[in-house]
Amino acid sequence: MKDVSSFQNQENLDITNLDYIEQEYEKFQSGDLSLSVEWNNFFKGLEFSKVLFGSKKDNLDLKSLNFFKLIQFYRNYGHLKAELTPLCISNKILKNETQKDLFNIEKFKLTPDDLKQSLLQTLKDPLLPKGRAQDIIDHLENSYCKNISVQTGSCKPEVREWFYKQMEQNSFCLNQDQQKQILSSLIKTESLEKFIHQRFVGAKRFSIEGVDSLIPMLEMGARFSQTQDCEEWVIGMAHRGRLNVLSTFMQKDVEETLVLFTNQESTKDKDSESHNFTGDVKYHIGQSSNIETEHGSFHCSLSFNPSHLEAINPVVCGQVRAKQRFKKNTETRKKVMPILIHGDAAFIGQGVSSETLQLSSPKGYTVGGSLHIILNNQLGFTTNPEDARSTRYSSDLGHSIKAPIILVNADNVEDCVRAMKIAINFRQTFGEDVIIEVTGYRRFGHNEADEPKFTQPKLYNKISSHPTVKNIYAKHIQNIVSTEDFKKEETEVWDNLQKKLDKIKSSDYKYKASVEKPNDLWKKYISGSKSDILKPCDTNIKKETLVKLVTNLSQEPNDFNLNSKIKRLLTKRKDFLDKNLIDWPTAELLAYASLRHEDVSVRISGQDVKRGTFSHRHAVFTDQINGKEYSALKEINKSNGEFCIYNSPLSEFAVLAYEYGNSIVDPSFLSIWEAQFGDFANGAQVIIDQFLSSGEQKWNRYSGLVLLLPHGHEGQGPEHSSARLERYLQLCAQGNMQVCNITTPANLFHVLRRQMKRNFKKPLVIMSPKSLLRHPKNISSVDDFCSSEFKEILEETNLVDPKKVESVILCSGKIFFELEDIKLQAPKKNQALCSIIRIEQLYPLDITKLTSYINAYPKLKKIIWVQEEPKNMGAYSYINIELQSLLQTLGLNHINFEYSGRPSMASTAEGSSSIHLQEQKRLILEALKKAFVI
Repeated sequence: MKDVSSFQNQENLDITNLDYIEQEYEKFQSGDLSLSVEWNNFFKGLEFSKVLFGSKKDNLDLKSLNFFKLIQFYRNYGHLKAELTPLCISNKILKNETQKDLFNIEKFKLTPDDLKQSLLQTLKDPLLPKGRAQDIIDHLENSYCKNISVQTGSCKPEVREWFYKQMEQNSFCLNQDQQKQILSSLIKTESLEKFIHQRFVGAKRFSIEGVDSLIPMLEMGARFSQTQDCEEWVIGMAHRGRLNVLSTFMQKDVEETLVLFTNQESTKDKDSESHNFTGDVKYHIGQSSNIETEHGSFHCSLSFNPSHLEAINPVVCGQVRAKQRFKKNTETRKKVMPILIHGDAAFIGQGVSSETLQLSSPKGYTVGGSLHIILNNQLGFTTNPEDARSTRYSSDLGHSIKAPIILVNADNVEDCVRAMKIAINFRQTFGEDVIIEVTGYRRFGHNEADEPKFTQPKLYNKISSHPTVKNIYAKHIQNIVSTEDFKKEETEVWDNLQKKLDKIKSSDYKYKASVEKPNDLWKKYISGSKSDILKPCDTNIKKETLVKLVTNLSQEPNDFNLNSKIKRLLTKRKDFLDKNLIDWPTAELLAYASLRHEDVSVRISGQDVKRGTFSHRHAVFTDQINGKEYSALKEINKSNGEFCIYNSPLSEFAVLAYEYGNSIVDPSFLSIWEAQFGDFANGAQVIIDQFLSSGEQKWNRYSGLVLLLPHGHEGQGPEHSSARLERYLQLCAQGNMQVCNITTPANLFHVLRRQMKRNFKKPLVIMSPKSLLRHPKNISSVDDFCSSEFKEILEETNLVDPKKVESVILCSGKIFFELEDIKLQAPKKNQALCSIIRIEQLYPLDITKLTSYINAYPKLKKIIWVQEEPKNMGAYSYINIELQSLLQTLGLNHINFEYSGRPSMASTAEGSSSIHLQEQKRLILEALKKAFVI
């Protein structure tokens, strides 16, 4: 902090320092004891007034200070007086008229005569005009109180100063060609909406009308981005305005848009489409385009998305992260920019918006700033703003990350374009999130068949008589584009739309649906069927490679203060290797190490993944003295690829979505998301349901994302027992994903490597273990890694004579070890009557292998499915259908199929550990009794 003399030696003070000085002066006035001695003496000596205002008159000093407060008030709160709503709606949230009273000069102890004076004579502020106080107020009114304003009060000082310059040194000026381009854009935008409205009455299109300025914002913004070292946008948006963005901005042939309204059957292209492709509704479709501008080609991707609002946001961020990595632009992250377009009610209402904002800074998730555009219709379906949020603006959520917020009136298209330019400039300068809130309206109902006057009659009476953005702007530049030329262009656009529709309606027209294809990185990948998934895959490694990698993973790093327990873990790892054995944690790390050895990159993300929830992974060591981190996996093959592991924020929804976005862009990475407990994964259920399980079938988007979901009943209660296996199995169809419940280290090793060894990508959901991580029998021999492959079905370790078997226990997961332990306590002759088979891959189920096992037992009388989950959960419902069908196909209807496990329950598990143990013992004994063992 500067001392008194340093201020006294300055002839003048820059006004931007006064924020801090004013705060200190207020402390002095209130007797705040936290004020430093230097500042206290400074103010006591009245040097403050002499140096700061260059006047000996106390009255003028106070006037100057009060006027400075007024200046800062305009800069911080000018938006309260700004004209931001096109319809001049006075709603209960904004309370515009009341807020304008806050700017009354009397509240700042100023009079009209004071405004005739030069109150800040000795202060140098290049942003403010010289002269009377009134001139400065007029300047601030024009800067902050018209159709565009800002909220920067929560921002860092350097950001506030940057925005003061942007708003007050307004150098923004469009040339005539740009103004003509904007008008043409508005003509195309409105014409497309009106044409569809008239030709396809009542059809859903989720019109952009009321916030038409979005299209010029995107068009002019793309051009400006090219001058700011940006090569590509990835856009995420909901359904409103999507068709217009596709046709007008993304330059999709309008014929493809119109044909979607005719309900014509598509002639499928078997060469380019997945055999399982089912498609999606027209307002969910995405596209990639190379937009040609005067600056060259600019690539834009509009991501496919569902109607689950805001869910696309973290997906886009994950896509951008992968593209930045591919472009080797991970330092500045300027080349690829995420553009996230929100609705006002959704942005503030959906929790994933907040989760996504919190991903903006952490090292593993930052994308160098997202540009958010909120299209504020001042209405959510039928819900008024005061019922939709508790904040003044829907953008106020941005204050949580100190993001600057630009507020703009949708009817002023030039200010909207200016807002876009400022936002892009900010993002490229600071590498942080920025928000534009465009306040407009929704010309029709939530969809075009809806009647909005049921709930908002006054609002829609205003809207029906309100001029469109196109007509407002045409009038604004009528000295540049004559009314005659304006009408002529309107007619040409309309006639072109009609020609397109006439062509579609002709008798010989054949519609061939275009399917958005993945980028060049994906050319070698096919869709992949159930039979493809079940084909053997070579995933073993040479023994010398294994020994080398495990040895490296077992070494203590040099000059590193390692935790004593980690030292013992490394010693145990070496001992296992000496015995030709590998445990679960080592097998997992070995899978990653072997892939890195083969130049395959790995990314792991989730809560506490560096250590692992159960202290099992330890992929990263922490120095016990200085806190530095070390990972042996990062040291493998550093020159080609990378190993990334990131502890995530305490979020499931946004983080899983982010990893999904990452996985659909870059197939060269093994992408993994781990839940802290599998129980918590349902916090991301939207991503699992709408993206992960169905993205390929709806949008032809492939993902090889791996989900590690700790699962198993261990007496920890209903929140730490179940990853809801049944829900994943319910989602399985058309070879869309893989669901595994793995019980051996070797199988884990092979299934992870298998993800990167095939010519197709499928999500992999693994019910991963907890207590089983350290189970003495949960080990594999080194040979299982070097001369084997993933095994979908496993027999018990103590093989029985097939000719004696009368019952088969089918199970999946850790229950196998509990069953085997009790079985081995029975008499040998009883043991021989039963074979325990565990299913490691539940979907797709390897029917061929299962059939071979069943056919191997000529005396088989019954099959018992055993699970620790309640009957209405787990895999029973799924297996019941599959097995009954199989037995019927094999003509084995005489074989009984029975269930042994917990009864149906509303909760996943018992809350009492003692009751858990009783139930666990009961179901195991019941199963073995049914199997003739006891």
